[in-house]
Amino acid sequence: MQKIMIIEDDEIITQELKDLLQNNGYLAITLTNFNNALEEILKEKPDLILLDINIPYMSGELLLQNLRKKSNVPVIMVTSNNQETVEALSISYGADDYITKPYNPNILLLRIMAVLKRSNMNSNKLIYHDLEINLGKGIIKKDDKEIILTKNEMIIFSYLLNHQNRIVTRDELMTDLWNNEEFINDNALTVNISRLRSKLKEIGYDNIIETRKKVGYILS
Repeated sequence: MQKIMIIEDDEIITQELKDLLQNNGYLAITLTNFNNALEEILKEKPDLILLDINIPYMSGELLLQNLRKKSNVPVIMVTSNNQETVEALSISYGADDYITKPYNPNILLLRIMAVLKRSNMNSNKLIYHDLEINLGKGIIKKDDKEIILTKNEMIIFSYLLNHQNRIVTRDELMTDLWNNEEFINDNALTVNISRLRSKLKEIGYDNIIETRKKVGYILS
């Protein structure tokens, strides 16, 4: 589950954002210690930050400048100021996107998805709980343990991860494999799922891919 940090001093807006994110499959955390904002961000290691420009102790723009010296975590700036100069400054300081209040929740979710997708493509890595998934190398790492997946196994796992907590049909998986020029039949998909489960079990992740009879699979 991808972790998003909300940096907003308005408690009502913060709670609305937290509810929105959690209802859409994200782990939402909030910054409470604005006096040590940078340290809190680096400690929590979020996958994305929603950063309001007007926060206590320092502006969001200054915080972003300081953050960019230590981290490339994706940042979406949130502000009530819709002036183009503010947007330009935010982008120049290293923001990945910008949205003004009041924002449409669906638009915000789409922007979050787009920024996270770009970030994952650039890093070629995904995170699942305490696992680090290297898509390019086909490696899943937990602490000092590694498992190596075949191309088909990695395509299946990454698709399940990108659609975490919802049922993925067998047809969806086979279509995704075909889109990646990996042509397998129904029996081959069953074999690949079985092998993937066995490898995940080696690093302590047993039964995380559930079978939903006559429907498909779900990654919890």
